[in-house]
Amino acid sequence: MENLLLAKPIPVTEIDLSLFSITRYRLFVKREDLIHPFVSGNKFRKLKYNLQAAQKLSCETLLTFGGAFSNHIAAVAAAGKEMGFKTIGIIRGEELESKIAKNPTLTFAKDCGMQFHFISRQAYRLKEENEFIEELKNQFGDFYLLPEGGTNALAIKGCEEILGEVAFSADSICVPVGTGGTMAGLVKASNDGQQVLGFSALKGIFQSSEIAKYTSKANFKITDSYCFGGYGKIDIELVRFINEFKEKTNILLDPVYTGKMMYGIMDLLKKGYFKENSCIFAVHTGGLQGIAGMNQKLKKKNLPLIE
Repeated sequence: MENLLLAKPIPVTEIDLSLFSITRYRLFVKREDLIHPFVSGNKFRKLKYNLQAAQKLSCETLLTFGGAFSNHIAAVAAAGKEMGFKTIGIIRGEELESKIAKNPTLTFAKDCGMQFHFISRQAYRLKEENEFIEELKNQFGDFYLLPEGGTNALAIKGCEEILGEVAFSADSICVPVGTGGTMAGLVKASNDGQQVLGFSALKGIFQSSEIAKYTSKANFKITDSYCFGGYGKIDIELVRFINEFKEKTNILLDPVYTGKMMYGIMDLLKKGYFKENSCIFAVHTGGLQGIAGMNQKLKKKNLPLIE
């Protein structure tokens, strides 16, 4: 995976803000979604050093956790197939076992060779308990454990490299936030004069405590004002924005993370949140595989699809 990254420099695209009737700012997007066809964005960053560690430990199996449309599950399955690891996905929701064929994320992961173990939502809450992990080892044998969302110290190290490749210094760094791991890496790599602004994909800004585990820097803020009601939730306004953004910039955003972030950035620019004439740097964290699943939900509700 590291060779793939080095062989393909990741572009930084400037957005023509005049297309959105915005002036007096500059906005750049780091196209992390272009890193790899299936292991892209922050999932690549989080997996990079973990996979190297698994190889050094001679582990043959990767085990991780995720939900029905998890970007992390899809990325781990694809990375395992490419690098020769067996992969096991502990999936939240026993009812999903009979719905694999109707779920594009799980179908993709299965086609990559991932073995699934479906558990109840109650049992899933125990995913960080030592006793539960030991039960999984008794059931599946030895494995390299990747936490839900992929966040650990090695993942943070990988995410720090997102800024390390940027040749200019931005005033503000914007990123979608799920578990907080990617943002923690960006905060660690940022300059003290930069503000790192996280757009939570779900209700709450509890990720601040996760970030504090990895850095003592305080030059960051998280907002959940653009979570659209919670994780995986979306409405017609966000769908229209994602489609309009694609039409004007030729950049596709995912509905769970980057779509909400970019919607928030544009709204804050219009409201004058950022210092006038400042430079904003946004990270496209990938996640485009989730669009197919979201379109299934939108179609059932007779809402416009993400194109």
